[in-house]
Amino acid sequence: MTHDKTSTQLSNGDTSTSSSEKITTISPSTNQPILTRDSATSSQIEQLPQKSRKAYISFRKSHPNLSSRIEILNKFLGLLSEKCDVLSEELTTQMGRPIAYTPVEIKTAIKRAQYLIDIAPEVLSEEVSVLGKVEPNFKRYLQRSEPLGVILVIFAWNYPYLILVNSLVPAILAGNAVILKPSPQTPTIAEHVVEMLEEAGLPKDVVQYVHAGKVEDLKPLIQSPQVDHICFTGSVAGGQAVQRLVIEGGRGIRVGVGLELGGKDPAYVREDFAGDQAGIKWAAEEIIDGAIFNSGQSCCAIERVYVHEKVYDDFLDECKKVLEGYKVGNPSNKDTQIGPVVSKRAKDTILKQVSDAVKAGAKDETPANSTFSNLDPAGNYVAPVLLSGVNHEMGIMMDETFGPVVPVQKVCSDEEAIRLMNDSQFGLTASIWTKDVSKGEELVPSVEAGTVFVNRADYPSPDLAWTGWKDSGKGVTLSRFGFEQFVKVKSVHIKNYPNSTG
Repeated sequence: MTHDKTSTQLSNGDTSTSSSEKITTISPSTNQPILTRDSATSSQIEQLPQKSRKAYISFRKSHPNLSSRIEILNKFLGLLSEKCDVLSEELTTQMGRPIAYTPVEIKTAIKRAQYLIDIAPEVLSEEVSVLGKVEPNFKRYLQRSEPLGVILVIFAWNYPYLILVNSLVPAILAGNAVILKPSPQTPTIAEHVVEMLEEAGLPKDVVQYVHAGKVEDLKPLIQSPQVDHICFTGSVAGGQAVQRLVIEGGRGIRVGVGLELGGKDPAYVREDFAGDQAGIKWAAEEIIDGAIFNSGQSCCAIERVYVHEKVYDDFLDECKKVLEGYKVGNPSNKDTQIGPVVSKRAKDTILKQVSDAVKAGAKDETPANSTFSNLDPAGNYVAPVLLSGVNHEMGIMMDETFGPVVPVQKVCSDEEAIRLMNDSQFGLTASIWTKDVSKGEELVPSVEAGTVFVNRADYPSPDLAWTGWKDSGKGVTLSRFGFEQFVKVKSVHIKNYPNSTG
């Protein structure tokens, strides 16, 4: 893998330093610069859509059949698998996830991409049957007539490979050209992906990348009439910036925008665990993992927990026992479970939320743990925090944290829990924890979220639609529905010519 790239093969994130000329990635572990990229100029950005449009037209001629595009992507996944160890180490260095876990992201991304490839022949079949009453002398069907054209994919740093395949793979399968804009925190991801795709046989410029410091720098690209669809994964503010630029450029009708934004995902532990210490222990282990894995830096991480009053005290005790066994430390060490958060600003925001909650009456229940109290001051290390006595008057229960904090609020009924779970601007995922699975499933329709788990959390399944409600986003990735944003649909209605009566 080479690392001397520039912006001409042309970053989402606010964790690195940038100017009109340079983008510097800062290590979360040391706060020292680790690599630099040239930021694309306005002129370079303006040229990208034209190059992509030409590549798209050529791609349709050179690879008109889905089978040839599948062949390229299968070869790409083989290359990604071969380079997994090297890419994992690089990812740990750039974004701080412990090395014990970064290979899992890449391997999961490969499995997710393979699923999308496997269902493509059925999902992208040209003619789609419709439901409805058959009328004599009439024929009606839907036709996926052609790909959209040029797709801009702006993706985040926290799970860059997983996030990227959500849009990149179906876009290519459908026959589109793609422009990638990676986060400045993980700029090399797009470089490697383009390199491997071309090695796998994808024609040059069908997938390109651009390095830029912030969304506003992409204005010429976002507002270009050559760009047909935009996929954005990142903060609510970033998504709003993309939407605003689209509208200001007069493209609110012509260009589609898919947004996967923030979350404040709730978990609810029901009263049926009362008296079952083994069950409470299991729920505590699962919920703690769902809250602090990847240092809590996941849009679908558990960020608030509601526990029935009959289970509350025992649940807190079990959470303390779980946290006693966690290890915070250098992400390059194989026994580290929690690495640094991505930036000093992120660290300060998390600690302020915790401090404000404690000042407002919350209790810090975090157990003693030597790795929690001996954090390396050079890095952005934040020890997991367990809070009790929280409520919805506190920012810790209302504002996105994106850090390893577990605030636990007592409730007295299913009804109160559901009301509080829905009391949020976000609606990405939610989880219900219960021994009565049927009752858990019965509660699902009442929860305002795009994905609702029963006895599970933090797991986007490739065969289910990944979508956010409320300010968590709009549009769908994954599943068969994730392909629809990358193709044009045409309705065909045919009436037989009446027989001549002579």
